Amino acid sequence: MADVQAQIKLGRISGISIGLHYSWLIIALLITLSLADHFHTVNSKWSDVVLWSASIVTGVLFFVALLLHELAHSLVAKARGLRVREITLFALGGVSQIESEAQDAKSEFWIAIVGPLTSTVIGVVLLGLAWIAGGPPGSEPASPVTAVLLWLGYINLVLAVFNMIPGYPLDGGRVLRAILWWITHNADRATRIAARVGQLVAFAFILLGLFRFFVGANLGGLWLAFIGWFLLDASRSGYFQAQLKSELGGHRVSDLMDRDCPTVEGHLSLQDFVDEYMLRSGRRCFVVMQNDRVAGIITPKEVTGVERERWPQTSVQSRMRPLGELRTVSPETAALQALEMMSREDINQVPVISDGKLEGIFSRAHVLRFLQMQADLHHN
Repeated sequence: MADVQAQIKLGRISGISIGLHYSWLIIALLITLSLADHFHTVNSKWSDVVLWSASIVTGVLFFVALLLHELAHSLVAKARGLRVREITLFALGGVSQIESEAQDAKSEFWIAIVGPLTSTVIGVVLLGLAWIAGGPPGSEPASPVTAVLLWLGYINLVLAVFNMIPGYPLDGGRVLRAILWWITHNADRATRIAARVGQLVAFAFILLGLFRFFVGANLGGLWLAFIGWFLLDASRSGYFQAQLKSELGGHRVSDLMDRDCPTVEGHLSLQDFVDEYMLRSGRRCFVVMQNDRVAGIITPKEVTGVERERWPQTSVQSRMRPLGELRTVSPETAALQALEMMSREDINQVPVISDGKLEGIFSRAHVLRFLQMQADLHHN
């Protein structure tokens, strides 16, 4: 799925960081409110304390179920030799931040399918417990405990079925990709096909959601359309990633980097730097020199961190990022590997160092220019 960063850290499980995106708090509130209404419909005689207690407990357990779903993905990925950075829960579920792709179709298949299998097992177990507690499926819950078990059981089965829809990058889409990969022996081609299928599924969700909205489904239809929009965006991202991997495969940092790096003296003020260098050149990254040696780099991000009225009194040296604190790459580093590192660290450019000397700057802008050139060549 898309790269969603956690803003609230909850801890670590098996070496994997667990966190929440702020958007999850909104959906948690909506789930709790809808559960309170649902439980009131189930039994209007329950007190407010019982209703809200059941709603909050159910919301927390749903959070645990989502976490187990994503944890299953992550643990299988780790068992297959992949590094998992973190699990983030957000508005539409959860995402495991796996730092590299599976090396074979079999690994991709098991990493993808274990999540829905986990949700299925959870759902069946909870429905079984509800049956034992006196609430078989289809019956009216006799107690709040039974109501909670039934809702969680059904919602986990729904989660499993939804995730198995063959729309990349849902789990079902990744299972489809794994099968196509196994058949074609070409991971890039499999990803493209699965992403295209994902876009068709997303369009179907959007159209169905809008249709339901106009025939009276109201928010239910809009919610379905919103899910379709999210899937469409995610599948397009997956398609772009496949193209990126295909175009950059075999290229090194030295093939794309900027060797003619603009330099600026560290003693200059930010005001002079902006007026004389940044605005005139249109460049966004400058190498800072001190005593004829590279000291660091400075970008608009470092400049905008200082109030404008302080620019004349603030030196470039005081705001630069020192070379020793920067992530660097060598000219021989694979371009795709460097780009993945930059995405992981949320940085736009890195110095290219060889034998202790600065050889150039590698940036996302260089990658975009390269991809545009490749697209123009293919078009012609």
